[in-house]
Amino acid sequence: MKLKIKNALISVSDKTELNPILKILKKFKINIISSGGTYASIKKLGYDCTEISKFTGFKEMLNGRVKTLHPKIHAGILYDRNNKKHKIEMNNQKFLPIDLIIVNFYPFQKTVIDSKNPKNIIENIDIGGPTMVRAAAKNFKDVTIITDKIDYKELADQFKVNRGKTNLIFREKMARKAFNFTAYYDSIIAEWFNQKLKIKFPETKVFFGKKLQKLRYGENPHQDSSLYISDLYQDNLGFKQVGGKKLSYNNFNDIYAGLDILSFEKKIPTTVIIKHANPCGVASDKSPLLSFKKSQLSDPISAFGGIVACNFKINLNIAKEINKTFFEVILAQGFNKDALKIFKKKKNMRIIDISQFRINNKLSLKIFNNSFLLQDKDIDTLSKKKLKFVTKLKPSSKEIQEIEFAYKVCKFVKSNAIVITKDRATIGIGAGQQNRLDSCKIASQKAKKFQPKKLLNSVAASDAFFPFADGIKTLINSGVKIIVQPGGSIRDKEVIDVANKARIKMVFTGKRHFNH
Repeated sequence: MKLKIKNALISVSDKTELNPILKILKKFKINIISSGGTYASIKKLGYDCTEISKFTGFKEMLNGRVKTLHPKIHAGILYDRNNKKHKIEMNNQKFLPIDLIIVNFYPFQKTVIDSKNPKNIIENIDIGGPTMVRAAAKNFKDVTIITDKIDYKELADQFKVNRGKTNLIFREKMARKAFNFTAYYDSIIAEWFNQKLKIKFPETKVFFGKKLQKLRYGENPHQDSSLYISDLYQDNLGFKQVGGKKLSYNNFNDIYAGLDILSFEKKIPTTVIIKHANPCGVASDKSPLLSFKKSQLSDPISAFGGIVACNFKINLNIAKEINKTFFEVILAQGFNKDALKIFKKKKNMRIIDISQFRINNKLSLKIFNNSFLLQDKDIDTLSKKKLKFVTKLKPSSKEIQEIEFAYKVCKFVKSNAIVITKDRATIGIGAGQQNRLDSCKIASQKAKKFQPKKLLNSVAASDAFFPFADGIKTLINSGVKIIVQPGGSIRDKEVIDVANKARIKMVFTGKRHFNH
């Protein structure tokens, strides 16, 4: 069913792109009603317009809080054109139907980002706009609702094709978009209150997300996927792609895994190499170049086709070294011109500047079927003061630094996790196994394969306690001399006895770090 547009109400915070739509409304002799800044903008552009206060016969009040909240406005929007009772009531009140609503809201999120004044933020909670949008979307059978300037062109096309009318399919499509828009807007406001009052787990939880781009496909080609941003204080991801083809779902998954690990080290140059959301190499060194080389040596086979994440700026020499191996993504705190020139020769390599990225250490979310799990993000750091030295031999202060590094990395490896390190670099990583013994075997085997000499006097970290002594026996036999683990097993004594017998050092942290 096509609907003739006679009266339109326009009230927009974002007044860009108005001229073309006003031109088409004029062409089809559509009456325009508006208020405040929008009214002034329309008049300035040279178009006729009726001010809302004149239309309703009721002046704006309460500093503009009440202007569109009027029966004449909402009856005009909610009027069912096929309802005889509605028609009689509208005629008796001499109310006109309003056929087109073009509305967007006060910029609440922008105000939150730009202002710390709660009063200013509260004043930018739009009331009249969402009320009109919801009314128009409910009555889409008779009313066209536009909430996004992107849709101005399609509205204009509707007018041109249908001679000043819109069809039902278009109106329903716009109604769907309108309800999504109001839900998004309300969820932002709800989250602001939650954060203001420090409520992490409210009685009802809504998530907001703004679509940034549709991805080619999801984790696999048969899965659809899109990227959204969900951040109250930021309207972009915080990192910028400066070269290479578009990022995929798996690229983003690996990028976030790399950025999480990088977040633990702010001072020492550190490189993380990620493959399938797991680190296959992590290294810290005073020399940025060496940090990359050492991270790659951890598992050069797995590193191929992975992503490289660095907490430093990449220069020419580092770029040349990285370029010797195929990597899908390079993340860094900037790139000099010569480095960029080298990287851009590889069209498939995505180059990402993370100099403006800030990690969000708030909550983690997992969705399953019709439910979701929400928890605090694991941002716990190793406390030297809380370390418990459980063996006869105690680690030195230098060895404690290595223990810290190993345990920090281990926290980000998929459970069950074992990480073996030497000189602040991983030499063997066992990840994602159903039992801890297999993780110990894999970590040891990788270290033996790629850097066997470094196994001697190395440090091994475990994300959870050892339920049996077989795991630590595997590590001891491979050359590990220090083991750090949470402790807490009913067989802790047995495990400690084995460590003492082998004359190795063992430290308990008291905290588990499962990462599923």
